[in-house]
Amino acid sequence: MTKISIVSIAHNALSSRDVDQLRKLFDAEYLRDFGAWDIDRPYGYAPHDVHAIARVGESVVGHVGWERRTIEVGQGEVEIAGVGGVLISERVRGQGLGNRLMACAKQTMVDAGGIEFGFLGCREKVVPFYESGGWYRISAAERSISREGLPVEAAPGQPILILPLESTADDWPVGDVDLRGRAW
Repeated sequence: MTKISIVSIAHNALSSRDVDQLRKLFDAEYLRDFGAWDIDRPYGYAPHDVHAIARVGESVVGHVGWERRTIEVGQGEVEIAGVGGVLISERVRGQGLGNRLMACAKQTMVDAGGIEFGFLGCREKVVPFYESGGWYRISAAERSISREGLPVEAAPGQPILILPLESTADDWPVGDVDLRGRAW
């Protein structure tokens, strides 16, 4: 088994080497389909406040990022950590690294304080991975700004998951979700 270290780094504390290594990780997976990765608008999505980064030596082999944001749900507001940029290098998949990175990201959300829930959207085929880590699927329409910068609304049914931090899953309010910006 490969020795992997995991660190959390605030966005504004990333070194140029960190950014270069993250670019290599993301471009290895997505360059052909989405073009070059940009730290401040990754593939048109929202950037992150905190990065959980996995390394083998100096090479970045995994990442989870999140951004604190107040969103609208139903008639109220919820303080969330919007999660995105979840990626594990093909060369280290199957070693439980995704779970370790998600646990690190969760701990940084808790340590930040005042965040009620983690929040993410994903593909249907990875829902079981997130659910195995304590995430709960919700059903709601979701408004956001698209990767192209246009307002969009997705009907209920697409995978949206929440991670209770300072609340329980039952505390999630009923109603449509307005991300008040780009998704992650």
